[in-house]
Amino acid sequence: MIEEIYIRDLGVIQEARLPFGPGLTVLTGETGAGKTMVLSALGLLLGERSDSSTIRRGQDQAFVEGRWFLKTNTLVNDEISQRLAEAGSELIDGELIMNRSVSSEGRGRAAVSGKATPINLLSELGEKLVVVHGQSDQIRLKSSSAQREALDQFAGSSGALAEYQLHFNAWKESSAKLSEIQQNLDARATEAASLRESAEELEKADPKLGEDVELTEKANRLSHIEELRIAASAAHEAISSESFEGGADAIGLLGAARRSLENVAAHDPELEKIAVSMKQLGYQLNDIAAEVSGYLDGLDGDSARVLEQIQERRAVLNTLMRKYGPTLEEVIAFRENASDRLLELDSSSDQIETLEAQVDQEFKAMTLSAGELSKIRAKAAAELAEQVTAELAALAMPGSTLVVLVTEANDFGPTGKDLISIQLSSYPGAEPRPLGKGASGGELSRIMLAIEVVLAKTEQAPTFIFDEVDAGVGGAAAIEVGRRLAMLAKQAQVIVVTHLAQVAAYANQHLRVLKTSSDEFTATDVVSLNLEDRVNELARMLSGMPESDSGRAHAAELLEKATKEFA
Repeated sequence: MIEEIYIRDLGVIQEARLPFGPGLTVLTGETGAGKTMVLSALGLLLGERSDSSTIRRGQDQAFVEGRWFLKTNTLVNDEISQRLAEAGSELIDGELIMNRSVSSEGRGRAAVSGKATPINLLSELGEKLVVVHGQSDQIRLKSSSAQREALDQFAGSSGALAEYQLHFNAWKESSAKLSEIQQNLDARATEAASLRESAEELEKADPKLGEDVELTEKANRLSHIEELRIAASAAHEAISSESFEGGADAIGLLGAARRSLENVAAHDPELEKIAVSMKQLGYQLNDIAAEVSGYLDGLDGDSARVLEQIQERRAVLNTLMRKYGPTLEEVIAFRENASDRLLELDSSSDQIETLEAQVDQEFKAMTLSAGELSKIRAKAAAELAEQVTAELAALAMPGSTLVVLVTEANDFGPTGKDLISIQLSSYPGAEPRPLGKGASGGELSRIMLAIEVVLAKTEQAPTFIFDEVDAGVGGAAAIEVGRRLAMLAKQAQVIVVTHLAQVAAYANQHLRVLKTSSDEFTATDVVSLNLEDRVNELARMLSGMPESDSGRAHAAELLEKATKEFA
């Protein structure tokens, strides 16, 4: 429930604080007094688009703040709390404060519970807090989607609709996949043939990771085998000569040097240490000589033939890398991926069979769900039509009959296979006509109010706001409009902007918008009326003469009757 709204520098309103309470609250005032600005302020709090031109002249910004109190353990409270938690905010003792500022440069800011927030959060919260109806909603009521939403709300068919949409979306998704596979069968067959050819080529070549580097090293070695052989032989001859020339190699020279030291080592311990080191060095030279000898033995005598084989293998790998590379790692990865893709392509027929079965299964489930949804809607349509027709009779439209038609559409859609049409038969025996063609503006107002009164039994929003919903209504019909609004206010908070005294008389709280003008200054204030002030305001609304004794008597009588009726 809206507790109050504070407005500063918006339009003609310099500063105003509007207290609201439970039940029915009406806002009245002369034309141009600023009632529209009150609704504009509420619109800003509900996330509507801002307009810097609405800022009071001479001011830098307009500011609006609203305070709500939400009942605990209600669906609206739970939904609001969850959304605020997601936004990093919270309700405090059931209190929700939202504010919005609009600068003259067009910039705007919003906050919820003291935390800066995007404007769209205000809109999300507003959808759960308030239901607003104005002249534009009469236009909306003419649309088939709005009529379907109204019927589904009355029917309480959200569960059946969700079940249908689950199967509808699954059917659409599996149908799209099946269509894609069927349309691409030729392309998939061509791709599979190409992959098989590549797989065979790669299977035959059977490349190994790092093979190209290894072959390059071998080819480089074999290409210079004679140079390698001469160098290794010379090194081996220098270390361990086989020419028998008596110690000309490194091992022989080192041995001779060691023996010379050993002969005199007994006279000096330092020379003995050096002799031992030379002995160890001799062992190492022997090992190196063996390694060089082994290397010489390992040089392939048939190097030309081996080199030719290596170059042929390298050519094969280079061809694969050009086609599937550019690296050998990528070639091997392509080989693995090609196998997986071939399995996927070869399973197309199996996929088609599976998807066809899935499409058929979801279609049957969707058809069944659509049928159940249609039954619920058809039953609810008759009940909705009956209840709204009864309300229309009370709203000075006797003989008018509301007809809610549920007919089968040609195709399944996101909301079922039903076409919903709300029509009006203006008098007994008249052919029902769509609301957009068969109802005047005043009739649309009353039809919308009648539907809202009926739907209020299922509506979750705690507050309803009506902007001149009584336009085009007068006399006895105006009294019935007021009575219906008062009935609706027993179940929810109702705020009404009205020009009709017959409607205002039923209010639990009456706010008047007053405009004060001078040559240099125009301001609007909002005041809460006491009993005497209400009589004066109702007299003004009835006759334009608040001081008239007859007008005041009529107003007092009207107010007394309304008060007793809903005491």
